[in-house]
Amino acid sequence: MAGRWLFKSDPEHYSFPDLVRDKKTIWDGISNNLALKHLRGVRRGDQVMIYHSGSERAIVGLAEVLSDPYPDPRQKDPKLAVVDIAARETLAEPVTLERIKSHAALKDFDLVRLPRLSVMPVPESAWKALLALAKR
Repeated sequence: MAGRWLFKSDPEHYSFPDLVRDKKTIWDGISNNLALKHLRGVRRGDQVMIYHSGSERAIVGLAEVLSDPYPDPRQKDPKLAVVDIAARETLAEPVTLERIKSHAALKDFDLVRLPRLSVMPVPESAWKALLALAKR
C-alpha cells in the first residue's frame, strides 16, 4: 500500500496552483532533521496532501510522488534529500487548520501536534477524515 504524506508549502514561494501549472516539480528546501527523516521514507507512488502555510493554513490539493528520495542536486550537503512530485487534483474545498483542530479524530495528527514540521506521515484514518472534510 502506498504511503500517505502531508507536505507544507509557503504559497508565496511555491503554491499548489504553481504545481498544477508545472505538472511536476522537485520538492526541495527541507532542512529540519525530522522532516528530512520523513522525506527519506517517502517512496515512488506515495500520495501527498499539499498544505499551504502562512496566512492560508489549509490543505489545498493532492499530489503523487514520482521518485524515491535522492540527494538534492542543487546542494553540496548529501543529507539534504528531495523527491519529484506531480499534481493530481485540487480539493473541492480547502481543509483549514481550524477545521482540522476542531475534528476529534484528528486531535493527535502531527499537523496539530507539531505545527512547524514541513513533511509528515498521514495515518490512513486521518487521510480519510481529511478527504471527507474536503468534500463538504
